[in-house]
Amino acid sequence: MDCLFCKIAAGEIPSKKVYEDDKIIAFYDIAPQAQVHGLVIPKDHIADSANDINGDNSSVIAYIFEKIPEIARLMGVASYRIINNCGDKAGQTVKHIHFHILSGDNLSEKLV
Repeated sequence: MDCLFCKIAAGEIPSKKVYEDDKIIAFYDIAPQAQVHGLVIPKDHIADSANDINGDNSSVIAYIFEKIPEIARLMGVASYRIINNCGDKAGQTVKHIHFHILSGDNLSEKLV
């Protein structure tokens, strides 16, 4: 599989890591859409998008959401938005389920 995020998770492509453990990795987006823009991904390619979440992989998604507050603190933010783009028309560019953590001035005025 030629997946950008799988390669980042495997360490084949460098990233500016915020957090990493045996299940997930969080890193800063290389094309930020806000003053602070991080991504959180499962290390294993368990799903292409939220459309693929099911009983077999939902525990990893729950784990991501349990870790997001800690990751946001590590990014230096207390107020943030979590986004998941699902499908091409929604702006999903990498088919490896991931969640954006966005923060910054006037974020409430934008829909990213």
